[in-house]
Amino acid sequence: MQRKVRIKDIAEMAGVSAGTVDRILHNRGNVSESARIAVEKVLKKVNYKPNIHISGLSLKRKYKVVITTPHVMEGEYWESIHSGIRHALEEFENIRVQCLIYTYNQYDIYSCREVHDQIAQTDADAVIIGATFKEVTVRLTKQLDEREIPYVFVDSPLEDTSPLAFFTSDHYICGYLVAKLITSIIPSGSDIGMLQAVRIGAQSANTSILRKQGFNDYLSEKSITNSVRRIPFTAMEPEKFDQQLEEFFQTQQNIGGIVVLNSRGGLIADYFDRNGIDDIRLVCLDLTAPNIRGLKNGYIDFLIGQEPEHQGFLAMKTLIEYLIYRKPVKVENYTQLDILTKETIGYYNQFNFMS
Repeated sequence: MQRKVRIKDIAEMAGVSAGTVDRILHNRGNVSESARIAVEKVLKKVNYKPNIHISGLSLKRKYKVVITTPHVMEGEYWESIHSGIRHALEEFENIRVQCLIYTYNQYDIYSCREVHDQIAQTDADAVIIGATFKEVTVRLTKQLDEREIPYVFVDSPLEDTSPLAFFTSDHYICGYLVAKLITSIIPSGSDIGMLQAVRIGAQSANTSILRKQGFNDYLSEKSITNSVRRIPFTAMEPEKFDQQLEEFFQTQQNIGGIVVLNSRGGLIADYFDRNGIDDIRLVCLDLTAPNIRGLKNGYIDFLIGQEPEHQGFLAMKTLIEYLIYRKPVKVENYTQLDILTKETIGYYNQFNFMS
């Protein structure tokens, strides 16, 4: 019996990488015209016919999917991503999927690197990646590309990678929107505080970089001259947070508003609540339990939701359908941004993500 031609064989014959062949076969773009011509020539020569039909054997097989994100905490952002993933597994309950979950400290690049090194040695059929540190994550994706393991991003896509798909909000637009909101509600001439996490390894999260760029671009485009003051936040030492805020407000007397470009806005809202501060405006991201409490209590003026449940659901659904049916996949998938206020939060159903 003639041996089935593998993607690896086609890549060697065409003089390209296996990842390039996979992108051409599934029409995922990001390949040069010369590579496409070389691969299509080989495909014609070997009479390659992909099997797009599900078989009884496919249903009986057990698929191993690795999920790697920052640590999951109840009521926080990443719990919502995992909740969406679980809902997708429930929808495909007849498919045997084993999930291996690897989480890391999102404020520690070395924790992330250690976990990704473990994943690189895992025998997986596919991987869902919640990226934080660009350099470390790109290193992992190159290892997955070499082993022809498809991967999907949630929360943030990365340059220099070739994911099967990504599901995320537009973080640049998110930062742009935060700037538009906060400058519309603070007194003229006042300063803006920006909460920024201090991370071990001195590298910012990819999402934070994009949001800050959008934020700054809005100020520049609109010729807004409000000064932006950095508020350091040491996530690894939460007991120091009140002291850090007290020192900040002692030295900065002209703060009219604060923005939080990650999901930790509830920390500021709780501090305002404990100290009776109600004259500083606050714009935050993500519908976490602390953030929703701060919005309802009137300490957060605007809260922007990014549909993390929807992201997790679609990521797992897409992977399962790809593994079983080899169903064509749309690479770029952006979820909507929702602006919530104290008056509207009670009518918002953030878990209605399967429609």
